[in-house]
Amino acid sequence: MDSLITAAGRALAAGDPLGALKRVALRDDAPALALRGIAMAQLGDLERAKALLKSAARAFSPKEAVARARCVVAEAEIALVSRDLGWPQKALRTARATLQGHGDRVNAAYAGSLEARRLILIGRLDEAERLLAGFDPTPLPPVARVAHELAAAGIAVRRLRTKAARAALGRAALAAYEANIPALTTEVENASLVLKMPAARLIAQGSERLLLLEEVEALLASQALVVDACRNVVREAGAVVQLATRPVLFALARTLAEAWPADASREALLRRAFRARHADESHRARLRVEMGRLRAELGAFAEINATAQGFELAPRRAREVVVLAPPVEEEHGAVLAFLADGESWSSSALAIALGASARTVQRALEELSGQHKVQPVGRGRARRWMTPPMPAFPTVLLLPGPLPSD
Repeated sequence: MDSLITAAGRALAAGDPLGALKRVALRDDAPALALRGIAMAQLGDLERAKALLKSAARAFSPKEAVARARCVVAEAEIALVSRDLGWPQKALRTARATLQGHGDRVNAAYAGSLEARRLILIGRLDEAERLLAGFDPTPLPPVARVAHELAAAGIAVRRLRTKAARAALGRAALAAYEANIPALTTEVENASLVLKMPAARLIAQGSERLLLLEEVEALLASQALVVDACRNVVREAGAVVQLATRPVLFALARTLAEAWPADASREALLRRAFRARHADESHRARLRVEMGRLRAELGAFAEINATAQGFELAPRRAREVVVLAPPVEEEHGAVLAFLADGESWSSSALAIALGASARTVQRALEELSGQHKVQPVGRGRARRWMTPPMPAFPTVLLLPGPLPSD
């Protein structure tokens, strides 16, 4: 074993990329290229890191399958941090299978954590949960445990399981402390902020207030009738009526809920649902039709009664009607929500995460840029978008152990 390669690998595992570069910066053999690539990634030069890792993967012989697979895992983490959601996940799955087949349990587990975190970003929580289910990270080194626990926390947060999220983040913080890598500790601390920041607004009886994530969880578990503007659904005691594909009906339901226990005027309903400034008889006729459809959808939850001024919502069982709305509501709010994680996103990655067309996302980014709410970095295909100011890059990449065939 090359002593300089071993020393450089240990420096990277300890979060010291400069120390690793001092040992291998002038070498162009495959193990040195791989270690230089990871060091450059830790220092934030992702383009150079990707080029070095690709060169390393080509330089390793076909017999050195484990080393090549580790390079793929490192490339996958760079893609995740770069929000390159179009990066070929099949390559990561193949690398994970190779690592498992050769007994490299640590890097195989890390590859699984990366795949789960990508699935979480694009909202495929069931797949991410299945990927992590039944896996015990306890025997893993601290850095790998942090990756696993951050993925588990991400799923728990999106499932509104704040107790499980807090426990996973606590385990991640303990593992980061054991690893004694400041950048890793910072990453866990940043992930933990989601439990301390407003997650939604509660609108009820003419007033509103911000809610933390655990308060949202408690609200959805209560007996209140909740018109959820974060998901465009209506909820009560675990039962859900989906209105995400019926925006007019949801707009009417929200207007009625915001007015409860009073009635909502026809003018207010027409403005919210049809954006009609001056209502005529055709608008009023359509309002009656849509109200009939909403009655059918919410029949198990509430009655909708006509009044002299408009319509009122009368819950059947719930004692309270509330609206759960995003913390900030504005045009292109979903784009801003993804950019709020502090990372740089490409327009194509945002389109994948939002389930929207690339052109729609590009128009939104251009409008937000004109309002100085987002800023572009780079040009052409390398252009990324982020919220100013530009944050630091704390993620630690893992490629432990000897790189040549062993």
